[in-house]
Amino acid sequence: MRHGSIPGAHGRVRPLTLLGDPALREPCREVTDFGSGLADLVEDLFATMYAANGVGLAANQIGEPLRVFVYDCPDDDDVRHLGHVVNPRLVETDGVVIRGPEGCLSLPGLEAGTERYDHAVVEGFTVTGEPIIIHGTGFFARCLQHECDHLEGRVYADRVKGWRHRRLMRQAARASWHR
Repeated sequence: MRHGSIPGAHGRVRPLTLLGDPALREPCREVTDFGSGLADLVEDLFATMYAANGVGLAANQIGEPLRVFVYDCPDDDDVRHLGHVVNPRLVETDGVVIRGPEGCLSLPGLEAGTERYDHAVVEGFTVTGEPIIIHGTGFFARCLQHECDHLEGRVYADRVKGWRHRRLMRQAARASWHR
C-alpha cells in the first residue's frame, strides 16, 4: 500500500475466483518477497474487495496462492477495522460460538448461518515486513477467521453442517456463476 493513499486507489480490479475453482481448495504459500509486487497485490486486493462490496478478501480469491488478505470490516460496535495481513496465523479463537449469517465473494449472492468464535487474534506482517497483531471481536472476528480459512484452502461452506449445508450447496449449484 502506498503511503498516504486510500487503500486500493492504485490497484486494479481483478476477476474473483469462484466456488468450484481448484485454487480455492489449495493451501496458500508463505510470502517471502516483501517487494513492490506484494504492495501491488495488496492494492489489487483492496480495489477488488471494494468493487465487489466485500469486507475482506484473500489473495487466492483473485488467483494468487499467497498468504495475504485485506479487510475493511466493522465489529459489532460499528468500529471500522481497515488493514492487511501478510503470512497471517490465527493464534487464538475464544469466547462464545455464534451462528451468524456469513457470505463470501467467491460464492456471490449466497449466505448461510455459520458458527464462529466471537473473538479472534491474528499475527502476521505488514506489506513492509513489520510484525502486527490484530484482535477482532464480533463480526470482525468472523471476518478474520473467514479469511484465514481461505488461506488454508477452505471456504465458509465447509463449516456449515446438516440441512444448512445441503441448502447452500443446492443454491450454489443453481447460481448463474457456478461452473
